[in-house]
Amino acid sequence: MLLHRSGFALLLTAALACSAWAGDSSKPARKKVSANAAQTQGPLYSTRPEAMQFADDMAARRDLDPDWVRDAIGQSRYNATVVRLMQPPTKAFVKNWRVYRSRFIDPVRIEAGRRFWLENQQTLERAEKEYGVPVEIIVGIIGVETIYGRDTGSFRVMDALTTLAFDFPASHPRARERSEFFKGEIEQFLTLQSRREASPFDARGSFAGAMGMPQFMPSSWVKYAVDFDGDGNVDLWNSPADVIGSVASYFKAFNWQPGMPTHYPVSFDKSRLEMDALMAPDILPTFSVESFTAKGAVLEGPALQHTGPLALIELLNGQDAPQYVAGTENFYAITRYNWSSYYAMAVIELGREVAARVR
Repeated sequence: MLLHRSGFALLLTAALACSAWAGDSSKPARKKVSANAAQTQGPLYSTRPEAMQFADDMAARRDLDPDWVRDAIGQSRYNATVVRLMQPPTKAFVKNWRVYRSRFIDPVRIEAGRRFWLENQQTLERAEKEYGVPVEIIVGIIGVETIYGRDTGSFRVMDALTTLAFDFPASHPRARERSEFFKGEIEQFLTLQSRREASPFDARGSFAGAMGMPQFMPSSWVKYAVDFDGDGNVDLWNSPADVIGSVASYFKAFNWQPGMPTHYPVSFDKSRLEMDALMAPDILPTFSVESFTAKGAVLEGPALQHTGPLALIELLNGQDAPQYVAGTENFYAITRYNWSSYYAMAVIELGREVAARVR
């Protein structure tokens, strides 16, 4: 998630705390949780009073079997690797779009995308028709996230979520906020697994608990995932159809505009350029075409007919000159999947490269 490790930023900032089944009182009987010892390291959270109190409170809030919830949280283990990966960087990071791009726009990922597209072409076209999200964007997301399911993560989701809920690195400037976020994700995940009658320890994902081919956080799974293959189950690990439909569903929820480009070329008239004003809103589309060009941005062709707001997107290239594009509301929609303009451009360009191989 992308960070990149795609799995975290993937839906971390956009995920919403909600459950479709919070009030379901018809709970099936639960077997005692059985953790796979071969996959666990570190102390059990059953030794942490605050974690067990959270389990009791959560079970009451969610109307879940309290013993099942205590087992799930209590048999989760602290994972030092998760904590290490979530630490803030120790040195300044130099952004470089060309380097970032090279990590995702490569022959292996493009070829995997071509195969995925051809194997799922009818489903992709159905998703585009139903949700209005282009095939290229859906394919680009899945490719950037997990190389079409090749790398969906090996961390036990319960270990990752519990570690980050109760031991989020204190050195992080937003540690308390992040800790609360992951407590909410535990609630979403256990409610989801209860509904699916699945063990909490079956699921593997990213170090932040993002799951499946599209790397959905639990709350995003609950809110946006769809049963696109119609088998009565949502499976984001093994059902390409559910993955495709769920990605399209996500973008529709974040106001994807069918037929709108993601961005336009832009240059500058330096004699009247107001760069600070153009950069102030960051990636949020704010300017009309008229106000955008009045501040020294130069658009041509179809961009001059654009009717929605625009943002100036800056892509730094280390010590070299940055690149710029005029981002639309659809560019912004991609950043709701991962709050990064670099990520959005990688998704767009991977999708285009794959499309060129298919068409």
